Amino acid sequence: MVKRSALVIIGVSVGVAVGVVVASLVFFAIRWFRKHANLQQQANERSLSTVPIRTDDRGTSFDSRASFSDSVTIKVIDHPAKTSQHLWWSHHSKDKIAPTSGIPRYPYKDIQKATQNFTTILGQGAFGPVYKAKMPSGEMVAVKVLASDSKQGEKEFQTEVSLLGRLHHRNLVNLVGYSVDKGAHMLIYEFMSNGSLATFLYDVEKRTLNWEERLQIALDISHGLEYLHDGAVPAVIHRDLKSANILLDHLYRAKVADFGLSKEVKFGRSNSGLKGTYGYIDPTYISTNKFTAKSDIYSFGIILFELITAIHPHQNLMEYINLAAMSSDGIDEILDKRLVGTCNLEEVHSLARIAHRCLHNTPRKRPSIGEVMQAISKIKQRHMGKKNVLSLTEDDFSSVVSRIESQHVEMGRLTSIAERA
Repeated sequence: MVKRSALVIIGVSVGVAVGVVVASLVFFAIRWFRKHANLQQQANERSLSTVPIRTDDRGTSFDSRASFSDSVTIKVIDHPAKTSQHLWWSHHSKDKIAPTSGIPRYPYKDIQKATQNFTTILGQGAFGPVYKAKMPSGEMVAVKVLASDSKQGEKEFQTEVSLLGRLHHRNLVNLVGYSVDKGAHMLIYEFMSNGSLATFLYDVEKRTLNWEERLQIALDISHGLEYLHDGAVPAVIHRDLKSANILLDHLYRAKVADFGLSKEVKFGRSNSGLKGTYGYIDPTYISTNKFTAKSDIYSFGIILFELITAIHPHQNLMEYINLAAMSSDGIDEILDKRLVGTCNLEEVHSLARIAHRCLHNTPRKRPSIGEVMQAISKIKQRHMGKKNVLSLTEDDFSSVVSRIESQHVEMGRLTSIAERA
């Protein structure tokens, strides 16, 4: 019995010793692994690559497919890049975009290859440079890269991805992917081949948008905005609606873009620091620091007057609008000269009246986006009706002429028969 007890004691002691040794080995292995991972991360951070931004002699570069904020310059310079700009981000921050957003995430190397090492620049916006890219599937896209000196940052980036992960409408620009890799934060959008509305209104080298196209663009914007205000749950206020953020596809159909400053409406209205672009911001928002859906309506009213006049808000558009309002036909004096003689003035006056209502000093007296959309739709229907009537009249005239000619031929034939008889 004594011998058996001694063996049990020895066995337990050996087991405890082996357990201690194994636990020690696991502990030191974990410490070694963590230290090695930290060293690897630091090495990766030191080797972060930069994304070149090609510029012109003034340090800026733009193209019609890029959305921009404070100026309208359209030339793309093809000479090699003179400067490069480092991207920034907290390298220790994790990707905070919820995987349930449904937006695919791409590795840096895929975007680098798709943009030919970031050489296919389209333009420069408030967010950063915009590049044209061809994805492995063959799809053409536009890639916006967050720049080091961008006025926007992590919050705007996350807002854009999370919102566009659930917002889908034919008149909203579609976000097809994003990338958070190697210190670079990038947004990948469907490619809008005709660029921004602003370029067509203010670039003299662009072809003129005719009145029918401008009516359709106004209607497209209203559809997109109506979806944000009345269709999305919770509703969304854009907060940076402007002609530079309205993009046109190959058919010149309009889509609303750039949701970095957008807000979900949870309690009807919200307080925040002043956001938006000078010339488009609701004066009531400036004075009260409270934004509502009616703040977007004000911005849309400005865009409607841009479509009518081709006068930029930075060029004292509101002063021209106020002067034109002093007479019933004052809008004729500030109508875009390229439209004179080619559009129906009654339709112009109708659209101007809608725009005036959108700019009312009292937000509650401004129409809802649904009312605006219906009013523009009626103008478009009348326009198409007149166009169809005009076309029908021309067809009818041709038909009448053809019947008269046939009758003359028949009468001649009958006369000839009578003479022979």
